[in-house]
Amino acid sequence: MGSVKLGSNSNSKPDAFTRRGQAWFCTTGLPSDIIVEVGDMSFHLHKFPLLSKSDILGRLIEESPDQDECIIKLSDIPGGAKSFELVARFCYGVKVELSPANVVHLRCAAEYLQMTEETAEDNLINQTETFFNQVVLRSWKDSLEALKACDALLPHAENLHIAKRCVESLAAKASIDPDLFGWPVSEHGVMHIPGGSILWNGISTGAKLGNCSSDWWYDDASSLSFPTYKRLISTMESRGTKEEIIAGSLTYYARKCLPGLNRRQSTGLVPLTTAASLSEEEQRHLLEDIDGMLPLQRGLVSTNVLLWLLRTSMILKVNRACISNLEKRVGMQLDKATLEDLLLPNFSYTMDTLYNVECVRRILDHFLAMEQSMGGGSPCLDDVMDSPSLAPITAVAKLIDGYLAEIAPDINLRPPKFQSLAAALPEYARPLDDGLYRAIDVYLKAHSCLPESEREQLCRLIDCQKLSLEACTHAAQNERLPLRVVVQVLFFEQLQLRTSIAGCLMVSDNLEGSSLPLRCSGATTTSGEAGAGWVTGAAVRENQALRAGMDSMRQRLAELERECSGMRQDIRKLGCAAPGKDGWAARVQRMFNLKMKLQMCSTEEGKMSERHRSVSAKLEKLQAKVAKHKEHLSIDA
Repeated sequence: MGSVKLGSNSNSKPDAFTRRGQAWFCTTGLPSDIIVEVGDMSFHLHKFPLLSKSDILGRLIEESPDQDECIIKLSDIPGGAKSFELVARFCYGVKVELSPANVVHLRCAAEYLQMTEETAEDNLINQTETFFNQVVLRSWKDSLEALKACDALLPHAENLHIAKRCVESLAAKASIDPDLFGWPVSEHGVMHIPGGSILWNGISTGAKLGNCSSDWWYDDASSLSFPTYKRLISTMESRGTKEEIIAGSLTYYARKCLPGLNRRQSTGLVPLTTAASLSEEEQRHLLEDIDGMLPLQRGLVSTNVLLWLLRTSMILKVNRACISNLEKRVGMQLDKATLEDLLLPNFSYTMDTLYNVECVRRILDHFLAMEQSMGGGSPCLDDVMDSPSLAPITAVAKLIDGYLAEIAPDINLRPPKFQSLAAALPEYARPLDDGLYRAIDVYLKAHSCLPESEREQLCRLIDCQKLSLEACTHAAQNERLPLRVVVQVLFFEQLQLRTSIAGCLMVSDNLEGSSLPLRCSGATTTSGEAGAGWVTGAAVRENQALRAGMDSMRQRLAELERECSGMRQDIRKLGCAAPGKDGWAARVQRMFNLKMKLQMCSTEEGKMSERHRSVSAKLEKLQAKVAKHKEHLSIDA
């Protein structure tokens, strides 16, 4: 930190000022002939040293009605008694040490007292200006400290352009790439000796600066008052500073000043210091201003920070425009959010639901609108997993399904609100409906008194063809699901099984066709090839046994299809059953028979799956034998 001692001449006098209570005395041996009152402090001084340096003090002394007991009041001098004490020392030729902390006070006081060069050579205005320009403005830390002092000296510091010059100096230093110059990074970076050198005003220092990132100034800037900090950021933007650097600094400032953003230590947030001195209203205005200053570009601010800003804005009850803007920002990068951050509590007095579901729905709407504006289409299902352009929306679908599962146990969550959020995503956003099925199952379990009609309406959201084998197995045994849904799951599971068996039969047919020439060629082989012919015959016999097993599976599959057709007819009859005692008894009997059939179908399905695995294993062994035989024949040839 720069400092310099100044006085009226080289033979500066020693300090002759003493304080007694609320009064300062100059012990020069001569009685004081003037009293200067500054606030509640009085200075017992002499007229000549003061009027020889200050035009204002000289004019006030001349205008005093009582020349014997001259009393002057300076109630509005910049810096108050502390500044005038330094001015008095300077007038008496006592050494005064200039520093970034007091140079602003002295400069403003000297201007107020008109301590110009016309009054005295090398006066206080000239000396403070020289120190400010040549020492303070060249250093990052000194400029920062001087700028902080300006807050207590407004509007004097503003009229003298002191604050403006400090801001421009800081903005210039913060905007420079730290890898290009030694300043101002030399005050923050680590010096490595020996090796390399840097140029400082054309002079090689023989030292090499360590790596310093572009955020080296964030912490220092966050110590400024927000109006001053806002002015610094505006100046940096006008100098073309990158938006990501501006966004990073704003985020750092918000983390330091808003208590809601310091909740989790795992994110590496700074300790809470400034927030304790800000009232709730000041924090509200601060958050609204930061939101207006943040760039709108996607990805400049992490999604979890935006969600914490949104949460804090709800706590502080900021204006609706700020909340809507933050929701839009989150929606633009919702695919980068985490489930933990998305669980925004409901701070409403009505306490309709535990979590703010309406806010999440608005965020999702912003995301879908952005996807639509970017040309998002409705691709076929086979392309969903392979298309990079669909990665964001599939990630959001997974996030929303997880969110639905988390909020499902809330007893105050009504089915329309749950269904509206689940149905907001387009069909192609979910390659599989396992997550949606899990969320609906949790909701049905928590809301066990839900009517059958509302259960069926919720389950219509699930596409049974997009359930995995594990989900189908769970759904087939899930007593919370409506009977119609269970039947649909079983039906589509049978279709999958039929497709799988048809594929196995196609492989078997191709394998048998390729083995016929081998059997024919085996009849004309020599005695040396007898072993190979025996292997081929064994393979054919195994193939015939497999075909017999396949025929049996075809018959059983036909029986299962007939069973499924009968179940569909029973369901239709249930819907058409007439009310009354007889109709109710017939309906109960049909439901009992239908459940028995479902259990038989589930058992047969298990047997078919086991038989299918056995057949697949035998086919693999047979293919290996045939391949080995072909290789043997090619070697003999």
